[in-house]
Amino acid sequence: MKRQQRRNHDPEFKAKVVIEALKEISTLAELGAKYEVHPNQVRTWKNEFLQNASRAFDGDKQDKNEIRMLEEKQDQLHKLIEKKEMEIEFLKTNLRKLNLL
Repeated sequence: MKRQQRRNHDPEFKAKVVIEALKEISTLAELGAKYEVHPNQVRTWKNEFLQNASRAFDGDKQDKNEIRMLEEKQDQLHKLIEKKEMEIEFLKTNLRKLNLL
């Protein structure tokens, strides 16, 4: 007997199902049958959506802060690379003067 392969649903599909569940026009069992997912899965998606609903309003702020922090880290790394390149050139120059390179 062949085992059924696990299905992965995209976020748009999950949102569509959850929005319909939030409207409470149909039961979870009816939604599960309509969208061919287990009613417990619909319940899980609904709970996850409700727990993370506040992110819809502060996502831009978080994203901007994260981008700013990453840009600062990138600048620090570029400065470190420049410093190391200068040190390498300094060492090469002095090693040539000493005939060690």
